Amino acid sequence: MVTISSRRRTFLSLTAAAAIVAMSGVFGGAFPSHAAEPTKATVELNVDQTGLMLQGYDPVAYFTDAKPVKGSEQISAEYQGGRYNFASAAHKDLFVKDPAKYVPAYGGFCAMGTVFDKKLEGDPTLWKVVDGRLYLNVNADVAKKWAQDVPGNIAKANVEWPKIKDIPAKDLNAK
Repeated sequence: MVTISSRRRTFLSLTAAAAIVAMSGVFGGAFPSHAAEPTKATVELNVDQTGLMLQGYDPVAYFTDAKPVKGSEQISAEYQGGRYNFASAAHKDLFVKDPAKYVPAYGGFCAMGTVFDKKLEGDPTLWKVVDGRLYLNVNADVAKKWAQDVPGNIAKANVEWPKIKDIPAKDLNAK
């Protein structure tokens, strides 16, 4: 019987996720692409090709409703190069008053991926608010591993993020 350590399993999950992100062009844009002449803002943010953050989920809902809620294109606001949709005008108003409170950590990229110097797609349905900050992960296995040491993983990601935030995802994930 072959056993795989939990660290190796996490590495394999992150590697698989990075491969999916790298292959996004093969699927006709089914995944957000950071390959097309990124600006400084889009390098730091996990946006789709239109600049949309969180795949259209309302960033305020994680805090007020304690769950992900799809926002409306008709109720949106821009902040630091990303466009955010909201489920209500009240949520938009809260965001506009203090956007830094609601934007996801690490530009909306996977929190655990950041620990390993990767910019992987953050899944808005795999989230956790910790100490008033929104964190996303790429898939359920990675989110489970991240949850085993949330404070430690946040501390590691906080060290790595300044080193990688200005590097395009395609360059980091190709390594």
